[in-house]
Amino acid sequence: MKSIYDIQQYLKSFGTIMYIGDRVADLEMMESEVMELYRSQLMEPREYETAILILRQEIRLQKDKQKH
Repeated sequence: MKSIYDIQQYLKSFGTIMYIGDRVADLEMMESEVMELYRSQLMEPREYETAILILRQEIRLQKDKQKH
């Protein structure tokens, strides 16, 4: 996984599609889903780490944009 799009496609393969309408809320929900897949042992540790890093970075960027 290299992008938010890759994570969305990965989640989609499990039947999970996120669209709340708020970008940060969507990303946080995706993070929650990724954590749940990892806890359920449906995700490799390396995939999990990469996905979480990408999501948290994007969440931080979006929150910074909202502040300005």
